[in-house]
Amino acid sequence: MSGLQLNDVYLARQRIASLVRATPMEHSPSLSRHMGVPVYLKLESQQITGSFKLRGASNAIAQLDATARQKGVVAASTGNHGRALAHAAAQSGVKATVCLSALVPQNKVQAIRDLGAEVCIVGLSQDDAQREAERISAEQGATLLPPFDHPAIIAGQATLGLEIVEQIPDVAQVLVPLSGGGLFSGVALSLKTINPDICLHGISMQRGAAMHASLAAGHPVEVDETATLADSLGGGVGLDNQYTFAMTRDLCDHLHLLDEASIANGMRHAYREERQVVEGAAAVGISALLDGLIERRGPIVVVVSGRNVDIDQHLRVVAGANQ
Repeated sequence: MSGLQLNDVYLARQRIASLVRATPMEHSPSLSRHMGVPVYLKLESQQITGSFKLRGASNAIAQLDATARQKGVVAASTGNHGRALAHAAAQSGVKATVCLSALVPQNKVQAIRDLGAEVCIVGLSQDDAQREAERISAEQGATLLPPFDHPAIIAGQATLGLEIVEQIPDVAQVLVPLSGGGLFSGVALSLKTINPDICLHGISMQRGAAMHASLAAGHPVEVDETATLADSLGGGVGLDNQYTFAMTRDLCDHLHLLDEASIANGMRHAYREERQVVEGAAAVGISALLDGLIERRGPIVVVVSGRNVDIDQHLRVVAGANQ
């Protein structure tokens, strides 16, 4: 499937232990009442840089040799990977360049710049940004660290799965936001290796869900990107995907697509009932529960993946808007 083993995940955890947080696992009384079984929120939104992405970025940079560190790193991102890479690179004294499409929210662009990375805005899709990152890598010799389809990135994200099963040993179902599949495949690798009976749900949006389209086609395909509340779940899986397509195909038990009203409802619930400010991509697991898409079998863990939402957008959504 990928060649990655659980031992790779434990090594990644040792490597990044001083660089990331072990994030809280909080019981949700409101969602537990709604489902009739215990529901917990894995608050990766409380991670440094505001999302799970720091795990993979820190693991990848920690493995660079001296020559690679000198030449720097480059990546395409929908925002959160770039922010994590910029932070991890700054911590290690490594130059970082982040390529973003024009669809990435301005708050995420500025956050990356504030961390000292060089930012390139190009095109209207993650695929456009990826092509620019590849060009820079080829011309400058910078190490290309993609946001998901890379073994060190996947192993870093997989450390989140270790925390889930350690915090809730009898977990029955886990809901994971799904985009390019780095988070999903990493978490699923950890959980399914430890306990194959854990049910893994991938949750995405209806607008431009590239992994869903690729799985339906049987191979990676490109999709048109459109604006969505779950902007962090935008982007393609890469036509030459080496890892996450196959891992998601083999490890995903159920894949759910949500409309914008459902995602907005999840964001509102997170704020009003859980007192959590989260971005649309991080709310999709909550949304799936509220929509009745998930079997009432627990304990259920919902991965709340990030908090890097444009605050004006969040205020609109909390006030009742669905965009």
